[in-house]
Amino acid sequence: MVRYTLAQSPEIVLTVRGKDSSQAREKAMDKLMELMDTGKLPTELEEGFSPQQFIEVKEPDDSPLEEEDAISEAVQILSNLASLKLKMMESREEALKVRESIDILFTDQPVTVEEITELKDGFKVLKNFA
Repeated sequence: MVRYTLAQSPEIVLTVRGKDSSQAREKAMDKLMELMDTGKLPTELEEGFSPQQFIEVKEPDDSPLEEEDAISEAVQILSNLASLKLKMMESREEALKVRESIDILFTDQPVTVEEITELKDGFKVLKNFA
């Protein structure tokens, strides 16, 4: 569907099937003639009127919505990045503590089951940090 209006009467909108073409403009011209014949056209077209003078009426673009969506998406990404940064900082501190504990494995000192269990839990922290 294509819609046309007149520069002299922008409140008049003529809707015709199809795309903007000379054929569609001719159909709109027929509708305009009907309006003139019935007296429903508020403007007198003293200088005449041709189909090429029709102004195509287009729907407003959704580009502002697309821009808003892009901005919202960017804000969401930044928010996620901030959350990940906090998690990384927290797990870094824990990972450094675990790193110090790993040295126990490479010494000749006796190790308790409790220390080994703590190390295994610490490996999970290291894995998350990595």
